[in-house]
Amino acid sequence: MLDQARQRTKEFQARIKDAGIDIAVITDESSIAYLAGFWGYLSVEFGRPTFLIVRPDDAPVVITPAMESEMVSAMTWVDDVMTWEDAGDNRWENVLARALGDHAGSIGVEAAALPAIVRNWFDASKPGTALHDISPLLGAMRMVKSDDEISVMRQAGEIAAAMMQAAEGALADGAPEYEAALAVINAGTRKAAGFLTDRGWDAFISPMIHNLQIMQSGTDTSMVHRRASVKRLQKGDPVYFCFCNMAQFKLYKLGFDRMFFIDEISDEAARVQHAAIDAQQAAIAAIRPGVTAESVAWAADAIYAARGYATGYRTGRSIGMSYLEAPELKSGDKTILQPGMTFAVDGGISVDGKLGGRIGDSIVVTTDGCEYLTNYSRGILTVSN
Repeated sequence: MLDQARQRTKEFQARIKDAGIDIAVITDESSIAYLAGFWGYLSVEFGRPTFLIVRPDDAPVVITPAMESEMVSAMTWVDDVMTWEDAGDNRWENVLARALGDHAGSIGVEAAALPAIVRNWFDASKPGTALHDISPLLGAMRMVKSDDEISVMRQAGEIAAAMMQAAEGALADGAPEYEAALAVINAGTRKAAGFLTDRGWDAFISPMIHNLQIMQSGTDTSMVHRRASVKRLQKGDPVYFCFCNMAQFKLYKLGFDRMFFIDEISDEAARVQHAAIDAQQAAIAAIRPGVTAESVAWAADAIYAARGYATGYRTGRSIGMSYLEAPELKSGDKTILQPGMTFAVDGGISVDGKLGGRIGDSIVVTTDGCEYLTNYSRGILTVSN
């Protein structure tokens, strides 16, 4: 991991040099992990930003809260780790100013991911200084995954499958939604722990599956991102699980969704779910090197139209260390697919505010098509306990 991060930084330095960027100020957690090999747990949500400062021809610099510095230093390959404190002369604003010096050249930032408090500091401290968006430079690097990255994503897929198996096993007429959510956390954590050791860089990776479970049942399945509640399941209920903010390992994030039905399924629900499944399968069948991202979405849209449905959802998104990377599988994205690209590919419909059809998998583009990173039954899933 650290050797890869070091090589990526060298490539990034060459790219910013070619682009005329004198200094890059990286603030996004996933980008820092991609280049420097570490991430913190305080983050900007507590008003505590972390920075990676990259110049084309100098060694990079990390700026991190003092309370994080011991862990950061143990994780990263970067030698120069500057620390800051919450009060006094060593606040982050002052440390960042010292790291940048009297720089008057071209500054690059990830415009869409730049925290407001950092943007405000630039506006107040360096008025009139243009901030150039370097997100496309990093995005181009991250589009195609290495073999090592894909290996980690396959492990994430195994963890996700264990989570879904536990979810299915917890479903029953009368069971509360939150019991299934707890089963998902326990099963995923135990599976993830099996891929880790307590030595070296591995020792800093928690196996814990976290984030609130996206889960809906009954007529709530049209509420795509509702969370698990105390609601009790009933016979005939559809139950939707989305693991898109939970199926992750070593910072690599997958997309993975399934719909289950308690004991039985209505004819109308079956039609909607079949349409979602068939649309997703049409999209996956269309994936191969040389096609455009939007053509994959068109394959899914053709199925929806033939079944009399319309969908406002994109068909898929590129995945990696971020939940959303480039490109996206949607109309208007003309990116040419290449081997090593990874996507979450979804089938999704909401009908009349009460019915939803859902399925989602993650795949990697191969030399002649694609392969699944997530594996679980893709038919109509009826649970009887």
